[in-house]
Amino acid sequence: MSASIDKPWLDGYKLGPFQLEKTMGPYPEVPLFTFFDDTALRYPQRPACLYLGRKITWKELKLYVDKLASALKDLGVEKCDKVATILPTCPQFVISDYAIQKAGATHVPCSLLHKSHDLIYEIGESGAETVICLDRSLDLVNSVKSKTKLKTIIITSVEDYSLNKPEIEDIPGVYYIRDLIAKSPPEPPQVEIDPREDLAALVFTGGATGKPKGVMLTHYNLTSNTIQSLPWALSPLQDGIRGKSSILIGVPTFHAYGHWAVRAAVYWGLQMILIPDPRDTDVIVELLKRTRPFMASLVPTQYMRLIEKKIGRTNTTFASGAAPLPPKITKDFKQATGMPITEAYGLTETGPLTHFNLSSFAKITGFMPFEKTGSIGVPVVDTEVKVIDDITGEDVDPGDVGELYIRGPQVMKGYWPDAGAGLKDGWLPTGDLCRMDEDGYFFLVDRNKDMINVSGNKVYSTRVDEVIFEHPAVASAVTIGIPDPDRPGSERVKAFVVLRDGHDGKVTVNDIISHCKEKLAPYAVPKMVEFRESLPLTVTEKLFKKQLRDEEMEKLKT
Repeated sequence: MSASIDKPWLDGYKLGPFQLEKTMGPYPEVPLFTFFDDTALRYPQRPACLYLGRKITWKELKLYVDKLASALKDLGVEKCDKVATILPTCPQFVISDYAIQKAGATHVPCSLLHKSHDLIYEIGESGAETVICLDRSLDLVNSVKSKTKLKTIIITSVEDYSLNKPEIEDIPGVYYIRDLIAKSPPEPPQVEIDPREDLAALVFTGGATGKPKGVMLTHYNLTSNTIQSLPWALSPLQDGIRGKSSILIGVPTFHAYGHWAVRAAVYWGLQMILIPDPRDTDVIVELLKRTRPFMASLVPTQYMRLIEKKIGRTNTTFASGAAPLPPKITKDFKQATGMPITEAYGLTETGPLTHFNLSSFAKITGFMPFEKTGSIGVPVVDTEVKVIDDITGEDVDPGDVGELYIRGPQVMKGYWPDAGAGLKDGWLPTGDLCRMDEDGYFFLVDRNKDMINVSGNKVYSTRVDEVIFEHPAVASAVTIGIPDPDRPGSERVKAFVVLRDGHDGKVTVNDIISHCKEKLAPYAVPKMVEFRESLPLTVTEKLFKKQLRDEEMEKLKT
């Protein structure tokens, strides 16, 4: 079988006069921080970060990283130790990330929104003895300290490394990151790293479908995935971007998507425009207009808000990840700005990027005659994929739905603490249902666990979500399956809907159901519709279906 038939997406690697590489291997077997050092050496005086009004150069950032790495060593951090962080999108996250690596340790990024039980679990499971956190998280961290192995607490303020840095307060029993950096020499320890075995990061999954799992990502996983992303997909633009442009990071860097954006920026020497509060749409709009970044990394919920803000025409390239992007948002955003949203796909377990919608990017430059709206794109270079029938275990034909499996240099070492855990002969079962078209472009259909079983009929919840979202009065919608008391083993479709301003009381349950009947099979039409003022979101502002399911199951118990 020819490569173009076996892997039809390879033909899509040709963008007009440009041919993207069909392999970027062999990938360098070096510590991840090598890319950081190379960029700091190449662009020392160019801006690395823009944060709360202050610019930090690559030379300054490297100095901070090296000093903190030295401080961590003096505090007893050794090779393979775990160092947790509880930080927003800020320079301190970037500094900590690379300092932890240089100390030979493993970074365990924790969500800023975690409650005590979340931290007890993740810090406890990882065995971290050191944590770097915001000062406002100190009481929370102290409350879990006795229930974990934590010994050393390093704090920072959101305003540190801004134009208005606060005074350092003397708090007994903790270290202040700025104080450590000021007093330590820029002499990071020389630790021997085995890129294929040593962990650069131990990242816990979001737990949206169950208990969080620790994902072991080696230096090799992350260096490979960094090269597989912008350096490959946007290679035709490299000379005009590298060391000259910027990327707005409007998603949490403790999440895989935001963490990826940092690594991509570091590799290409892009200024990172860091947004500490992803919900502050006004700040995002102001920075988009003032800084005119080459790229902005955001999520679908943020794009919904930008449409409402009427940001106007722009030349920024917009990327979306972390959650499915409804086609209506893509359409409305393009009409409002003149620019498509480039959808990408990945998982914590894959470092994270596995797919990139080249058609959206290439359409901007005029290199591609079609645009695959609604597609997560094609597999990035050196990524193997297959779509498997969940009953037969065989590959499905193009156009048919099956579970997505992924293999490549970016795929995790395994779930903590066991190498290979979660993999099948090197393949990662993603739990996502998808289909591939004749051009090798992939379309997500649903999460396997989100699919609704109505009397043996498969209902893809994301499709129902999209249909409801198309109603002009709907601001947001999400669909789940709940047990059908009349049909054991079957489920009913229930929709949760948030209406746009001015439509409360004017749209009824029957209006939503009638709208769905026009576009969905009878069994897929919601039997119940609940109007709400808001819907629960995960930390990355993804609609939190698990929480809604849990709420419904509690109702059934009463």
